[in-house]
Parts: sequence; C-alpha cells; structure tokens
Amino acid sequence: MPKQIFINLAVHDPQKSLEFYTALGFVNNPQFSDDSGKCMVWSEHIYLMLLSHEKFSCFATKPIADTKKFVAALLSLAMEKPEDIDLLMERGLAAGGIEPSERKDYGFMQQRTIEDSDGHTWEIFYMDMGKIPG
Repeated sequence: MPKQIFINLAVHDPQKSLEFYTALGFVNNPQFSDDSGKCMVWSEHIYLMLLSHEKFSCFATKPIADTKKFVAALLSLAMEKPEDIDLLMERGLAAGGIEPSERKDYGFMQQRTIEDSDGHTWEIFYMDMGKIPG
C-alpha cells in the first residue's frame, strides 16, 4: 500500500461540508461516506474525512476544539499555477467560506487563507521554487 494521508476534521454538518469541499475541487468517495461522515479525495494519496462531531468523538481521546474560536491546525493546499489560488478561493467563498486575512506575497510564494463553516483554516498557496532566496 502506498503512503497516504487521511486528514480527519470534526464538522457540524457533513453534507454542508461536502458541498464546500466539492467547490474547492475535492471529490467525494461514496464508498467511505455516509450520513455521519464524508470521504473527500484531493489526490490519490491525500484524503479528507469530514466527520460529524459524534463520529469524530469515537476516535478522539480529547475534547473537540472549537475551531470557530481557536486554530487547531493550519492545513495547506499547493496550487500548480498562481492563478489557481484565486480560482479556488472564488469557488470556496461562493460556497460559504470566509477569507479571514489579506493575500500574502513572499516573493517566492503567494498565499490566501480560507475558512470553512466550522472554522477549519486552509492556506491556499503557489510556490515558485526558482525564486526561493539562497
């Protein structure tokens, strides 16, 4: 089996979250989805599990963080081209996401931030490896 990553997020409404992440370009895998959780595919090695609080609690050993008030993690999605950042952000904002901060330009990397309806924070970025300072 190849190395894969499954990111598990506690969400209040798995269906609403499915719609948001579909707008960002994730694809639902119905084989691993039901009313309490949605499996979303970013690539053949990267999966996002959107789990209701009840289902998430079955796996967690600590209380679920209130990601509307506290940052639990910064998750990042790399884009192939700089213009892909704005396309993804437009779709995410139209699907109910919010942009909590202004665009950042580090010279070698451009970045925008979007939060889903549960407050999970995603950094959408493009990095030009040829422009990284020596």
